[in-house]
Amino acid sequence: MENRHPSWFLQATSDDATLDLREVAVPEPGPGQLLVRLHAAGLNRGEFIVGHGLTKAGTSKAVGMEGAGEVVSSGAGVTGFAPGQRVMGRCPGAFSRFALMDLREVMAMPDKLSFEEAASIPLTFLVVHDMLVLQGKLKAGEWLLVTGISSGVGVAALQAAKAIGAKVIGTSGSQEKLDKLKAVGLDVGIPTRKADFHDAVMKATDGKGVNLVVNTVGGSVFAETIRCLAFEGRHATVGYVDGQLKAEIDIQALHAKRLTLFGVSNKQRTAEQRAAGVPAFVADLMPAFADGRIRPVIDRVYPFGELVAARAHMESNQHLGKIVLKGDS
Repeated sequence: MENRHPSWFLQATSDDATLDLREVAVPEPGPGQLLVRLHAAGLNRGEFIVGHGLTKAGTSKAVGMEGAGEVVSSGAGVTGFAPGQRVMGRCPGAFSRFALMDLREVMAMPDKLSFEEAASIPLTFLVVHDMLVLQGKLKAGEWLLVTGISSGVGVAALQAAKAIGAKVIGTSGSQEKLDKLKAVGLDVGIPTRKADFHDAVMKATDGKGVNLVVNTVGGSVFAETIRCLAFEGRHATVGYVDGQLKAEIDIQALHAKRLTLFGVSNKQRTAEQRAAGVPAFVADLMPAFADGRIRPVIDRVYPFGELVAARAHMESNQHLGKIVLKGDS
């Protein structure tokens, strides 16, 4: 095996983050780690935003957070995975030929999935499982509202919710995207980028409101999403692509409707905390991937050398579902 390999790095300044491809040493798996030859890796918006918490100004780091490939070798104490086995998982530096995965994060790939599909799952769907199941307590028959539903997390939330048996309302600035998501199971699509969807949500839910909100947009729609919640509703904040980090909160509604507000982020979690949700995810959602009920929606696959173009496509907000970088051959 080669001693060096190509790896994409992100160089962050106070107001920008640039990408460059470097040749670096192939990492050695330590205790509890697997070395994986990556065939595909998924893009996630947050890792490219300076000041988001994932990327700090003045830093340079290998970029990429989730991928799929084949096991090359393992460190001390690793059992259950053999060289050549197809695996997927969250891993730092996923936009590389080789990367290390924590044994607690590694999942065997279902046979039905391609590497590109598998690379779209580990981070995005684990976040969705956290939002919908672990914290959101979403049940069959309940209503879910997803703002900005055409994003990678939004589409995954739709798919997971339908597998659970819930009904889904989604907002998007593109009617075309909403129409495409009807084929994935979207029950009600609301074409808007503004905080003006309360009436349509209430009409769809017979005036009761939704049981769970997934807000991928941010502060500009926060007050409106609170208005849309039913009694004992839950509200997940998972992103703020609008850049608005503050919003009014209706404390009377929070009190009277017995609402639960929670955030979904791995930024301050320890490795143990991040890994803790993996077994439940495998038990709750992996059967749906294995039998084909959930197939990740991929917008576009880019060659390994075109990460800059892949990032630009993501930031143009034209995509529907995940953008994937194909592994370096």
